[in-house]
Amino acid sequence: MESEVPPGEAGTELSGLLTGLVEGVPHTRSAVLLSIDGLVTAAHGLESSGAEHLAALAAGLYGLARSAGARFGDPGEVRQVVVELDRSLLFVSSAGPGACLAVVAAREADPAVLGYAMATLVKTVRPALNTAPRQPAGQ
Repeated sequence: MESEVPPGEAGTELSGLLTGLVEGVPHTRSAVLLSIDGLVTAAHGLESSGAEHLAALAAGLYGLARSAGARFGDPGEVRQVVVELDRSLLFVSSAGPGACLAVVAAREADPAVLGYAMATLVKTVRPALNTAPRQPAGQ
């Protein structure tokens, strides 16, 4: 699989960090940094269309979790969404204001190890991951 990254030094740096996460945690398959509205910032382990699809799914899950929190009395920040499938795990976590980190791993992955690695990556590079909200045209 290829790593699809927007051009530029920041994208290359973020791609390298994602590569370290995917290759450093056993059974991890791919990772995508995205804006909360589903735009890919950087990716590793997926081709462009796969990264875009995962970003759209992750943004939707993140939005649902925020809505559930607001509806049921916890309108704070979403920390993490975990989806357990038969053969895979999907983690979506906050990566700073306006940004998320989505990671796909095989079922054999240790969720605690992967969650810790994700939190460490986010903490280390939070300033680079912040995505300003998009403004309507003309503002």
